[in-house]
Amino acid sequence: MSFGFYKTSSEIQEEHEKLFVFMNPPRVTVDDTSCSETTLIKVHSANRQGSLLEVARVLVELKLVIKRAYICSDGEWFMDVFYVVDQEGNKISDRGFECVLAERILKSLEEGELHRRPASVDVQGAGKLTSIELVGLDRPGLLSEISAVLTDLQCNIVAADLQTHNSKVASVIHVTDAATGGPVAESDRLSKIRLLLGSVLRGSARTTSAGSSTPTSDERRMLQLMLHDDGGSSGIEGDPEPSPVTVTVEDYVGKEFTVVNVRCKNLPDLIFHTVCTLTHMQFVVFHGAVVAEGPEAHQEYYIRKENGIPFISEEERIQLANCLEAAIERGDTKGMRLELCCDDRPGLLSDVTRVFRENGLSVLRAQALTRGTRAMNYFYVVDASGNAVGASRAVDAARREIGLAFLHVRDVAGSRWSTESVAKAKAEEGGAVKEECTVKSIVKGSLLQLFTCVSSGMRAARNMLRM
Repeated sequence: MSFGFYKTSSEIQEEHEKLFVFMNPPRVTVDDTSCSETTLIKVHSANRQGSLLEVARVLVELKLVIKRAYICSDGEWFMDVFYVVDQEGNKISDRGFECVLAERILKSLEEGELHRRPASVDVQGAGKLTSIELVGLDRPGLLSEISAVLTDLQCNIVAADLQTHNSKVASVIHVTDAATGGPVAESDRLSKIRLLLGSVLRGSARTTSAGSSTPTSDERRMLQLMLHDDGGSSGIEGDPEPSPVTVTVEDYVGKEFTVVNVRCKNLPDLIFHTVCTLTHMQFVVFHGAVVAEGPEAHQEYYIRKENGIPFISEEERIQLANCLEAAIERGDTKGMRLELCCDDRPGLLSDVTRVFRENGLSVLRAQALTRGTRAMNYFYVVDASGNAVGASRAVDAARREIGLAFLHVRDVAGSRWSTESVAKAKAEEGGAVKEECTVKSIVKGSLLQLFTCVSSGMRAARNMLRM
């Protein structure tokens, strides 16, 4: 006899997860009183793969700097704690901003899993924009050639993001049809864009359509493209230079985890780049601690594969270490930062990058945004040989040609901490061994004890639900 309400085990599990989330909605607490120097952010939520990355993404988008972080997750629940300051190193004192921060994190968690697309270079005409993804070998003047091709094809560049690392380049570009202001919809035009950009990148490009996205999701996508393209390898023949990033990957047999330790310069968005790499490589972070209060940052993560396997092979260890090193090094952008703010017009990016190329400047990193009728772009540039340009004649000539009132020099190098300051701090701290031990003791001690209590509580709650 059938009553018509039989459900499979997977359907029952899905219903159980929905009920668990409904009974335990995400909670965000922003506390600016507990700590004298930083604002404390606590995030409690049902655990989903990618939740940690979503929280880190929101903090990056809101230009917050993470000084310390403690990450705890077990089974169906996670609790993350972040100590943050603003770009000037101050606590958050604006109550309105605190509300916006909490709402953004809640919205990000409630939207569900990360949107994943296969890594490649594509062009699509869905939504309001046509999105183009590019991966290939870098060379001086490449961005100028790409933007010139798109301008010739009557494509208006609305937003663009480009990163280079060693000999590789990845870029995400959003364009509209110059004639209609909408996406490029004709299949023959999309095929022509794909063909010509593939020629510029010497056969290493592809094209696909997509809807709108944010600069941070573009940055995440470029990291995925880089990882997919080279698996974390340097792309340079011969003996590579010593990496400024130290990554160790070890087994923690007693607790059935793989432990990842990262030591490097304290860079902007460091946690985002690290967690994004781990997520893309299908690892789940169960516990972690981050200390980034000086010129050097320490990160420690206890991870497993998405399928629950706690340990990985030696080959996977090497690949994970290489990918983390490459991702963090890309965040340490070298070169002189030039900022362009002016009225937007068709062909603007093509004209600006052509001026750079004609004056012997090579773009290492670039982001172009359009806000209403204004274009807001930044570029990190070096000379054609990859050397720092300083206050050179080439930069002065480029500024005069583009307009001194529009193109400004902001800073040199992309890091808040110089190599010299790192060396000095190490000497003063005796190698910072004490702080490294502190990170380990936090994770192996209090965090694991905390999660033992949390796990017991969550198991009790789940048992009640099954009764």
